[in-house]
Amino acid sequence: MTVSKTGKKNIYRTGRFLILAFFLLLVLIPLYWMLITSLKTPQAINTLQIQYIPKEPTLKNYISVLTTTDFLLYVKNSLFVSAITAFLVLFVAIFGGYGLARYRFAGKSGTILCFLITQMIPFTLVAIPLYIIFNRIGLGDNLFGLSILYVALNVPFCVITMQGFCANIPVAIEEAAVIDGCTKIQLLKQIVIPIMLPGIIAVFIFAFIGAWNDLLGAVMFISSNTKKTIPVGLSTYVGQFAVNWGEMCAGCMLALIPSAVLFAFAQKYIVDGMTAGAVKE
Repeated sequence: MTVSKTGKKNIYRTGRFLILAFFLLLVLIPLYWMLITSLKTPQAINTLQIQYIPKEPTLKNYISVLTTTDFLLYVKNSLFVSAITAFLVLFVAIFGGYGLARYRFAGKSGTILCFLITQMIPFTLVAIPLYIIFNRIGLGDNLFGLSILYVALNVPFCVITMQGFCANIPVAIEEAAVIDGCTKIQLLKQIVIPIMLPGIIAVFIFAFIGAWNDLLGAVMFISSNTKKTIPVGLSTYVGQFAVNWGEMCAGCMLALIPSAVLFAFAQKYIVDGMTAGAVKE
């Protein structure tokens, strides 16, 4: 019994749909459980009976997080660190990626290789040496120092991504602009950067979200309570003998808002930028 081309396409589409639906559920189920937990009372959370829908939904956990803790201070610190990280990474990635894509120089291949090798080294292997170095140069327990750490961790990947995107921009466009009298600065400002906009947005959001969500680096390099970021602040809900699940889940839901907003408004640019940066012709 042979299967027609239409039947094969239907099987392929069904299989693809089931796979995507499976991974979608893997993402949505934890988010849904976190949402309903944030709306439950402590008694409902600790009961042995599983409640898929809160019987008595309440916003007390959100009110408590916003009024009785330093959550807003943690948000302010995270915004500062993430914004500084994203802008510095973006600045380096634009010029570094463009230079690697357009110019030939001694050590170019070695530079790219070093960038790739850094992505294979776990942060835990270099965390202690970095901690010692940062403390000795006065950047320990410092939000700007934490931003510098995140810049160093994100730059290699972002430069490689931006290089791939720049390599797909036709050189003829730049040559035509130079013939018309554009300087290098004008070329970047008026031609290259507008064309690179999807890649720029993708790199910016990648660096911002990476700094926003990081826990390990912030735990190691920040000790003052007034300088904690959101992931570190949320970890304080884990006590020695108990976990305040309601307030922790409420804080996590609030912490997801910036990420969700960024992805909602820039999802098209993110997909275009990341795919363009990954394709080599």
